[in-house]
Amino acid sequence: MKKILFDFFPLLVFFGCYKYGGMHADATAALVNAHLSGVMAGGTATAEQAPMVLATIAGMLANAGQIVYLLARGRKVDFMLWLSLFFFVVFGGLTIYFHDEIFIKWKPTLIYWCFGVGLLGARYLFNRNAIRQTMGAQLELPDDVWERLNLMWTAFFISLGFINLFVAFVLFKGDTPSWVSFKAFGATALTFVFIVGQTFYLAKYIKDEEA
Repeated sequence: MKKILFDFFPLLVFFGCYKYGGMHADATAALVNAHLSGVMAGGTATAEQAPMVLATIAGMLANAGQIVYLLARGRKVDFMLWLSLFFFVVFGGLTIYFHDEIFIKWKPTLIYWCFGVGLLGARYLFNRNAIRQTMGAQLELPDDVWERLNLMWTAFFISLGFINLFVAFVLFKGDTPSWVSFKAFGATALTFVFIVGQTFYLAKYIKDEEA
């Protein structure tokens, strides 16, 4: 449970700050304009734009704080955290500078696609099955099953990237609060459903191994 909360900490911070900023839009705009005017185009953000600016910088700090915490404790920092921080800094920085949410809406998609392409690249360029390397210590499965799992995760990440774009720019076009809620809960629910489905798929192989 602690690991799950730790992994989702920046997302929860982002969601909480955005909702708080939306409920206190004028005060958030005053806060953002007082402290971030030097890094925003035009020097000011409107009450409508300010909650996203606040949430973005809070999410960036939360992500960076995770890495600092792990390094301070002498623990390994997962590549996913570094990748997330990189995209947060780049696209979060653009979001803050232009006070435009379009950049931060692209961030999840690019991360998902990086994971998907990374899985394919590792398998077919370096002959490494990243899913097997991650889960191999806990499971013993036939080689063909590991290959299917790798392709399943690849397809899931790429599909999730497209789903995020559809939700952000088609389904909830112009409705940023709904997209923020999807990012916090919808994408998480889809991931949970995928993992549950994968567990059912692997059940027969686990039973065969135990037998």
